[in-house]
Amino acid sequence: MKSGGNGISKRQRAKMKLRRRSKIGVAPGTIHTDPNAEQTAIRVMCYSPQAVHEQAVTRVAEIAPLLDKWAVVWIDVSGLGTATSISQLGDLLQLHPLALEDVVNVHQRAKVDVFLDHLFIVARASNPGEGYNTEQISFFLKAGVLITFQERVGDSWDPVRERIRSGRANLRSGGVDYLAYALLDSVIDSYFPIVDSIGDQLDQYDEELSQSDPQTQFHGLHEVRHKLLSLRRAIRPHRDMVNELVRDDLQLIKLETRVFLRDCFDHVIQLLDLVDTYRELTADLREFQMSMVSNRMNEIMKVLTVISTIFMPLSFIVGLYGMNFDTRSPWNMPELTWRYGYPFALSLLVATVCGMLYFFHRKRWF
Repeated sequence: MKSGGNGISKRQRAKMKLRRRSKIGVAPGTIHTDPNAEQTAIRVMCYSPQAVHEQAVTRVAEIAPLLDKWAVVWIDVSGLGTATSISQLGDLLQLHPLALEDVVNVHQRAKVDVFLDHLFIVARASNPGEGYNTEQISFFLKAGVLITFQERVGDSWDPVRERIRSGRANLRSGGVDYLAYALLDSVIDSYFPIVDSIGDQLDQYDEELSQSDPQTQFHGLHEVRHKLLSLRRAIRPHRDMVNELVRDDLQLIKLETRVFLRDCFDHVIQLLDLVDTYRELTADLREFQMSMVSNRMNEIMKVLTVISTIFMPLSFIVGLYGMNFDTRSPWNMPELTWRYGYPFALSLLVATVCGMLYFFHRKRWF
């Protein structure tokens, strides 16, 4: 059950939290897969400036003959549920066991780890159709080989694959580091539609706050704030990760590719600026909402206070004439036996109310 008009369920909110899945005390480099993870599927895309070859792989041993035949070999692994396949890939390509452990423990933040002959890059991608949950994507960059690990089948890389197949872009001649840039750029750009949708949602809340009951928007703004915090936690580490790829002297990243990575870095900065701006806007809308609720409460209290103040002298007059005095006493109330006593009391009540209302109006209290 959702907690607001556009809210997030408790189950979805729990999935946003990055939890460590490795067992405490196990040896470093141990591959411990999640029993709920999807089974591993491997797809290989090989290309050179002249040709492209695609192949679905059922056994890791089928990859070995392709490594020496093609200029670039992209091994795309979807699903992290088969520890045997992941271990065999690590043995075939001589990947560091600590990096392979980080592949299956999907609580990692975006980072770059440098090893002897390869780079290990972690990024977090948005999941279309799953709200604001993110998915860990791991990259191993070697000479002529790029290995990507995804948590599940389905990604935003189909446009990149089409560019490779068509041969119209410079992907086919750019090398494996340019392919890694293209995939990272696609991962980072996938956040822009999400951030833009939050901006549209905040604009809608801004319009509705002044036209409807502000209390009905409270839960919606709270959920938007939670979404922005989750997005910022996922996006911010990419700044340091991409900056390290641009600034550090990494042999596997050519100077030509670093120019494009700088553009990728600019995209990360734009996303962070938008998220921070929307966070401030959310805080301003919440303050505006609370001030409207407070002002409305003050108006209600003012009306109730005026009504109570009007009835105070009426209660005094009614209480005074409601006292039981003996009419035979010399200190009796002559109005009790007066023929016009009752109309006089009613007239006094009406005159008191009119006088107080005139006084409040002159003071501009309502």
